[in-house]
Amino acid sequence: MSTDCLFCKIVAGEVPSTAVLETERAYAFRDIAPHTPTHVLVVPREHHADVASLVRADPALLAEVFEAAVQVAEQEGLTGGYRLLANTGPDSGQTVFHAHVHVLGGRPMGVLA
Repeated sequence: MSTDCLFCKIVAGEVPSTAVLETERAYAFRDIAPHTPTHVLVVPREHHADVASLVRADPALLAEVFEAAVQVAEQEGLTGGYRLLANTGPDSGQTVFHAHVHVLGGRPMGVLA
């Protein structure tokens, strides 16, 4: 755990969150400022700064995080489709430097250009 990481504090229960799914190595919770009707964040329980760091350190954990994201989409009933988004680095818009995947859905989102 990184002592100054918001998502580490959420995983540890030090900061409240609304849990959606919990596995041994991943935790999914509702985003407090959703961009779509369904907006859930899926994080590894152990700290990795971003997806690039995570894939280098533990590719199996990255796969578990994405598996949890798919489970969240199914659990949330996103039958019309959903978007999985992982920002890596400040130029991408990453603001919390703990690897995470956004599960976005509940409305048409269009094509990314």
